[in-house]
Amino acid sequence: MSNDLKQTRRQQSHERILDAAARALCRDGYAGLGVANVMKEAGLTHGGFYAHFDSREALLAEAVEHAGMRSMARMRERLARRVDEGISPLRALIEEYLSDTHVNALDAGCPVAALGPDLGRGETALRGVALGRVQHLVAAIARLLPPGSAPGAAQVIAATLVGSVQLARVLPETDREAMLQNARASLLAQFDHADVGAH
Repeated sequence: MSNDLKQTRRQQSHERILDAAARALCRDGYAGLGVANVMKEAGLTHGGFYAHFDSREALLAEAVEHAGMRSMARMRERLARRVDEGISPLRALIEEYLSDTHVNALDAGCPVAALGPDLGRGETALRGVALGRVQHLVAAIARLLPPGSAPGAAQVIAATLVGSVQLARVLPETDREAMLQNARASLLAQFDHADVGAH
């Protein structure tokens, strides 16, 4: 087998591990991510783990980043469709993030909302990756804000989005939609000046 083919197979295996770990991480949290289960879900042997990662913490750090990139890519696709329909990018983000689809996507949603307090725990490298995901979310929101928005608006929106999803995942279904609707309405009234009243 050529070195190029070996490298390609190794990279494919690495991606499968990260996909499985990202799903497990968002679904079960830091404590629920077991190396043996991740390797099994990836279709690989437990013994092969250390050919890819030095430790469970290294896997966690890379899985947080991977989950964030996957979630952001899916969100971008959904936002592009909504913007094509004439909805402002900020409204599209708020409505998609605070949707039943996102709330129910336990293993595929935003890792910042999925992991909550876990993001501030763990090894220094893991905290650094978690901080990067939070900063990435805030920066993505800031790019969608209308000119002249108040300083700190992106942080307020991010905190409301993340907190609302976390609460919605705890509430009974009968209360969930009302809470999400109230959060959407509040954010749009405060921040989506270009689009308020248009829908």
